[in-house]
Amino acid sequence: MSKIWQSFVKFFVSLRLTVVLLALGIVLVFVATLAQTRLGVWGVHEKFFHTFIVLKEMGGVAVPVFPGGYFIGGLLLLNLIAAHLYRFRLTWKKCGIYVVHLGVILLLVGELLSGLWQEEFQMSIDTGATKYFSESYRLHELAIVDTTDPKFDEVTAIPEALLKRPGTLDTPGKLPFHVVVRGYWPNADLHGPAMSPGQIPGSTLATKDVGPSLSLTPLAPTSKDNERNLPAASIELTGPDGTLGTWLVSPLLMASQTFEYAGKTWSLALRVARDYQPFSLTLLKFSHELYLGTDTPKNYSSRVRLKSDDGAEDSEKLIYMNNPLRYRGLTFYQASFANNDQTTILQVVRNPSWTLPYVSCLLVAAGLMAQFGLSLVNFIGRRKAALAPTAAQT
Repeated sequence: MSKIWQSFVKFFVSLRLTVVLLALGIVLVFVATLAQTRLGVWGVHEKFFHTFIVLKEMGGVAVPVFPGGYFIGGLLLLNLIAAHLYRFRLTWKKCGIYVVHLGVILLLVGELLSGLWQEEFQMSIDTGATKYFSESYRLHELAIVDTTDPKFDEVTAIPEALLKRPGTLDTPGKLPFHVVVRGYWPNADLHGPAMSPGQIPGSTLATKDVGPSLSLTPLAPTSKDNERNLPAASIELTGPDGTLGTWLVSPLLMASQTFEYAGKTWSLALRVARDYQPFSLTLLKFSHELYLGTDTPKNYSSRVRLKSDDGAEDSEKLIYMNNPLRYRGLTFYQASFANNDQTTILQVVRNPSWTLPYVSCLLVAAGLMAQFGLSLVNFIGRRKAALAPTAAQT
């Protein structure tokens, strides 16, 4: 066991392992950069970096072909920590190196936490309008809304991930009926009545509302930056007395489909996932400045009114390029605009670990300065000691 343990430790503290992992990381970044034109930023992150193994389809089978970002980064982190525990000795002469390595460790941990925790949304606000929620770039949800009360809506949102498996969804105590997924397509187009092969008649997917008059064409999922997936699902609702009907839902259906049950009015829609907040933003004014004589944006900014539901915050904020608004764990960036400068588009980011990269960079800089400073002091000391006998003889 002693020899096995020594071999295990020797492997993880090896400098050769560090060099191999860094080389694999360079290759991974190079290949991912080439693939970005085909997969887009999100696709590259999921396929190459936010995974332990890079898979490639060969003959319809996913085959592992290269270690992923989590695997390489995780081993680098273990290698760095193991080297400190078993190889380095704590001395003042090397305190700068310890601080530098601590900064690198924080950088790796920060990247891991960002990959796990970071969420990005988008908020579009018309001039004079108020928004309580932002919308996801890529995720969708099945929204079943009780619209009976004219003062408020009671929303039950089911994440898209739960629609991928056919069967009955568990919504305990929230709805007076059961939600059954009869079919799900991650990307699909809707047409009129089926006219060509490959189209699925809506009459086989739905019995209610507009579904039976449509047809569905499954499409290959995409991850490109300028394209988006538009999923579709066949949803059946069942009550104690049997089925209430089956609906074909998709973001392509702009209007919600409504029905009556148990003396209440309901709506059903597959829409972009929303992130509701206990505060609102009202767009007071959007400004768009151009460079003189060109159509190139010089600056665009949004003056908004931030108002919290509890009354603790009610103030005006200015959001412009490189000057985001940070509030309650969210960061609002000025991203774009639309509708002849009457609509602002804000990028909304939630990242609890956003400070770690800054802290790690400061630690690396401080460690390098300390190490070079100590080396300089030691060099000057040795220099003076070497010149002392010569000065005494003179």
